[in-house]
Amino acid sequence: MIRRKRPVAGACALLAALTAGLVFPAGAAADEPAGQDAPKVNLLLDVSGSMRAKDIDGQSRMAAAKQAFNEVLDATPEEVRLGIRTLGADYAGDDRKEGCKDTAQLYPVGPLDRTEAKTAVATLVPTGWTPIGPALLEAADDLEGGEGSKRIVLISDGEDTCAPLDPCEVAREIAAKGIGLIIDTLGLVPNAKLSRQLSCIAEATGGTYTSVEHQDELTDRVNELVDRAAEPVVTPVAAEGADSCAKAPVLESGLYTDREEFGQQRWYRVEVLSGQELRASVSVAADRAVRPDYGVLLRAVTVHGREIVRGEATGNGRTDVLSTGLRYPKAERDDDDSGKPAAEVVCLAVTNSFSADSGVKTTPGLPLELTVDVVDGPDGSSDVASFGLGRGWWLLGALILTGFVAGLLWGWLSRWRFAVWRTN
Repeated sequence: MIRRKRPVAGACALLAALTAGLVFPAGAAADEPAGQDAPKVNLLLDVSGSMRAKDIDGQSRMAAAKQAFNEVLDATPEEVRLGIRTLGADYAGDDRKEGCKDTAQLYPVGPLDRTEAKTAVATLVPTGWTPIGPALLEAADDLEGGEGSKRIVLISDGEDTCAPLDPCEVAREIAAKGIGLIIDTLGLVPNAKLSRQLSCIAEATGGTYTSVEHQDELTDRVNELVDRAAEPVVTPVAAEGADSCAKAPVLESGLYTDREEFGQQRWYRVEVLSGQELRASVSVAADRAVRPDYGVLLRAVTVHGREIVRGEATGNGRTDVLSTGLRYPKAERDDDDSGKPAAEVVCLAVTNSFSADSGVKTTPGLPLELTVDVVDGPDGSSDVASFGLGRGWWLLGALILTGFVAGLLWGWLSRWRFAVWRTN
């Protein structure tokens, strides 16, 4: 049975979203004075020989992809820098070594000339192999530079034919670079093996996998992903946690990314002033095959080793992302505490109990994303146990008092009516 800690994971996701909104204001469009780098999207299309199959609404897979691309190009937002790369479009021979080199940039990533891009797409003819791994490496290179969002949308109808270069390992290597590149995948055939491979590629970078069987589904999904790239995003900052609190880096409010090996503990430090509240959440992704029982633990600890508060998430059988979070309000200083330091150093310890079978790579470590936010705390934050109700205690007391008074009145009225009835 698969058990899920929905309240914990949901609360942490909400906390992370609120944190991102508070710490990082929405960016301006590419042409606004704020100067945020334009979002980039690289559409990676499989043009291998299998794309000739006519099983999508009575037309070939290639024809459906071309029609979808034309509609997507018409709807692409002006601020998006879009490119198109192909795999398997040029080499039709039997030499596997040559076939695995068959990837080319059909339209360079940059300002979109819709007519030119459509003309390039119209020339495509299903031809050769399916070198997904090599094409992903090249597609990532196409998106180098700039701090805006980066997204690859891979559309394929078959598995990679260039092993031992595993596309999943390629995706993990891309994610390990910490450049914030997301790979979304779309499968044109309801095939279990293809689904597993494309899902693995997407999960490694925090992307999504979608199986599509109709041309309009393909158009809608690619349009949605391109539009998503244009939305303001927060790019995590690379941080390297330490093996102890004393060596840990000091983090400010923000979104951070790291790698944590199986069973490892990573430490980070945050300074919290009196009257402030520390909010932290962490997500660890299982981007490879792991054993079914595992958990993630986030603890807030003093520099002397005393645990303040913890957030724990456990699971059984899940293979995506496990999250947890915590909140620590620091009390306001009293007048007689003037001799104490204004800031407290809080150590955040992230621990996971993931484990892998023999043969599963343990490096690079599992993707870890840590959200830290230090905000003004609520009144009465010294009472950590009661935090969450805040001034709600007053409302609760008022409701109890009101209920008590209403009960007395109702009892008196009932007795009076009974007495009148007996008299009559």
